[in-house]
Amino acid sequence: MQNFHNCVPFYVSAYYLILLPLVGSSFHEDMNHFSSHHKSNISDNFHKLSPQMTSDITIHGILLWASLGFLFPVGILIIRMSSREEPGSPRYKAFFYVHVILQILSVLLATAGAVMSIKKFENSFDNSHQRLGLALYVVIWVQVFIGFFRPKRGKKERGVWYMLHWILGTIISLVGIINVYTGLNAYNRKTSRSTTLWTILFTAEVSFIAFFYLFQDKWEYMQKQGVTLGDLPITLSNQEIPERFNQKEMLPEPCGKRNALMNLFD
Repeated sequence: MQNFHNCVPFYVSAYYLILLPLVGSSFHEDMNHFSSHHKSNISDNFHKLSPQMTSDITIHGILLWASLGFLFPVGILIIRMSSREEPGSPRYKAFFYVHVILQILSVLLATAGAVMSIKKFENSFDNSHQRLGLALYVVIWVQVFIGFFRPKRGKKERGVWYMLHWILGTIISLVGIINVYTGLNAYNRKTSRSTTLWTILFTAEVSFIAFFYLFQDKWEYMQKQGVTLGDLPITLSNQEIPERFNQKEMLPEPCGKRNALMNLFD
């Protein structure tokens, strides 16, 4: 499990490197498909788009940006910070409850955005943004259902639950970020308004979150680089001392042969 955690930053980075170019190619395919089959209707759609519809699209985008593009990734960062704390400590509980609150808010905002898209938008699911959005809505509620059935620490099911919870959370976060980009592209096509500024701002936010995610694993290591062994007291933690190594075993025995026999049969 430790090796798996050490490889997590590599997997996340590889995920970005592999999927973001695919999203770019998806943009290109959607634009080619849109221009080849609907070129004659583009200008008409711009003129027919009412101010109310433009406002609804904007609100929908803000809701999903705040949910999947901000709150959900930040919730993951918070729960990762709790891994450095002692389980059951006040700081550990504080990180856990902040994580839960952020994820609940994220789910509520995403649900509001989904309801708005169902009621007010045409959902033909003929583009990548709508397909990814539908898949995300399903997986989000699966994650919520799994979260309510969290086994207690120490049970055998805990490891399987943790793995599934981590995988789904990572997928939701990464695919949600990708879908924000496809949403910005769809907004540009629908309204003919420039989304360059919003794309730059969102990219800066995602870059900061990714940097902080990777920085968490290196912070403790970086702190130790300026410390020499001579400056640190030599101590043994409870985990380094075997349970059977009690006080009686540490006291010297009067007979060396007896000690040898005792060690042999221990």
